[in-house]
Amino acid sequence: MSTTWIDPREQMEAVVMMADGRLAPRAFADRAAAEAWAQPELGDQVLERNLVCSCDS
Repeated sequence: MSTTWIDPREQMEAVVMMADGRLAPRAFADRAAAEAWAQPELGDQVLERNLVCSCDS
């Protein structure tokens, strides 16, 4: 069995920070799905964060 190494610094997830500063209570398949769900006119922001350390990028 061959395992492909993935750099953990490149493991990102898209999240939506809602206008009240909380993260949306759901997971998104990718940034496009997060952008489709977000309501920027209400102050939502789409962010990407590292899965390993949950840091914003």
